[in-house]
Amino acid sequence: MWQLYQFPLCPFSRKVRLLLAEKGVGYEPVKEYPWLRRDEFVDLNPTGQVPVMADTERGVTLIDSSVICEFFEETVSKSPMLNGTATDRAEQRRLMIWFDEHFFRDITAPLLHERMLKRIVYKQAPDGTALRTAMKAAVSHLDYIDYLLDHRTWLAGPQMSLADLAAAAQISIADYLGGIDWKSHEQAKRWYIGMKSRPSFRPLLAERMEGIAPPADYEKLDL
Repeated sequence: MWQLYQFPLCPFSRKVRLLLAEKGVGYEPVKEYPWLRRDEFVDLNPTGQVPVMADTERGVTLIDSSVICEFFEETVSKSPMLNGTATDRAEQRRLMIWFDEHFFRDITAPLLHERMLKRIVYKQAPDGTALRTAMKAAVSHLDYIDYLLDHRTWLAGPQMSLADLAAAAQISIADYLGGIDWKSHEQAKRWYIGMKSRPSFRPLLAERMEGIAPPADYEKLDL
């Protein structure tokens, strides 16, 4: 059976978990904190990063969220998340990379550093300036989502795709850490409520990181 090494506030693990749930792929979640650098985990992935999927019976190890997602896209036909023409799929991949790289760099990563790592690992107070910068960046990214949804049903086109899963995974972590202000972003808010309402998403919203509580309205569907 597949095992997925991850921790509750890893956006890339959440992207993978959403895909697996949409496709109905079973797996055993294994909690792994990358900052601990366990020898057994580093043997699986020398970078020490999650997510990693492993099937020891078959001797298969998959590393990197995009690689994992594309593997299951190729091997499980249910609920394709890279769909349409080659041009359509290129746009879906472009936006997946946008959220995995740009949104993560500007918003999710600094929020995780200030509100999770500093608290749990370094026992330090967060930097208010860094938090304000990340929250300001979130406004610009939500503006971009609004723009996309002005012209499309889903972020990359007429069907839900890996772009939506990647974006929702990043936003859910930023939202958990209090970094999202939905004011003046009705299009993005409606889209995210739709994502939160999916059966694949509900288990993620119920999950908690030890010692860090989300805002009171984190799970609510009436943002």
